Amino acid sequence: MTYFSRLSDIVTCNLNELLSQEADPRAAILSILREMEAGVAGANRSVATATSNQQRIQAEIDEHRQQVEHWRDKAREELVAGREEAARRALMRKREVDDLIAGLQQQLAAAISTSQQLETTRRALEARLAEARRLQEQLLRQSKTSSADDTVENILDDTHVLGADDSDDAEKEKAGRDPVIEDELAALRRELEQKE
Repeated sequence: MTYFSRLSDIVTCNLNELLSQEADPRAAILSILREMEAGVAGANRSVATATSNQQRIQAEIDEHRQQVEHWRDKAREELVAGREEAARRALMRKREVDDLIAGLQQQLAAAISTSQQLETTRRALEARLAEARRLQEQLLRQSKTSSADDTVENILDDTHVLGADDSDDAEKEKAGRDPVIEDELAALRRELEQKE
């Protein structure tokens, strides 16, 4: 069974709701994880392509800026040599390249925007995948320890509050802390201290 038809479906899905509709949530979470991993892999490829496109356009702009300097220098040389018409032609070529650069800069702005959007989507997909993995771990843990009268709904209700039983996750996260997150955390601490 396919759970997601688009990448945005992964970002907007309610995992608990999806799993509550399944007869075997543990099997369903495996399928969901495979689809999410494929989505993240696709997003990684898209981000790489967008970044490459952005770099290609920037390199082309840089190359054309060198041509602008060349034509400006050429016009200066022609003018010094008393060849005003040749200087005029060089300046016309310079203007053509300037116009080309202006068009490429619009393409670069669009490429940057696309790259940023794809990166945001990729991060959201990775966050949803991490949530699904935590949910899978909790389902497995709870299925091993639950009594015979526990229902799937009880297990899913318990997993709704992410992090309720994440002591292993806490150790993993402590080892690879994100400096941006740590800076935000420190800023929040300072803000709370000022309010006291």
